[in-house]
Amino acid sequence: MTRDQVTEEIVAARLAKGLTWQQLADALERPLVWTIAALLGQHPVPTELGAKVVALLGLDESVIPVLAAVPMRGGLPTAVPTDPTIYRLYEALSVYGPALKEVIHEQFGDGIMSAINFSIDLQRKSHPGGDRVVITFDGKFLPYEWNAATN
Repeated sequence: MTRDQVTEEIVAARLAKGLTWQQLADALERPLVWTIAALLGQHPVPTELGAKVVALLGLDESVIPVLAAVPMRGGLPTAVPTDPTIYRLYEALSVYGPALKEVIHEQFGDGIMSAINFSIDLQRKSHPGGDRVVITFDGKFLPYEWNAATN
């Protein structure tokens, strides 16, 4: 069984059981966005959590080692995404990414924000002009370093 097949089973079982992603995250005692990303195949799911997923969704236990395996991350195609929600995130990073890069370099120095030592949160915020989506990326700053010893 492939990770994509497991993901399809998870999505189908979640819908069939009428469970929300939040209910699954609460049952696993994990953050919402991490839970969704993991169950969609972007993070390995520890074995004990995989067993909970199996029990909650009524899946075969054979999916547990597949869930626990280190995945191939970054499932977006190299072309511009066509899903409207993902495209708008892509668009926002296309427009503001260079400015964010400049701010990071000005305030932190030459380096990057880690997506490995990282967390993300999404909140809904009331606004008179329409509710707002607030996304917070929280990544460790990793400076670029040249190591003269490795010539």
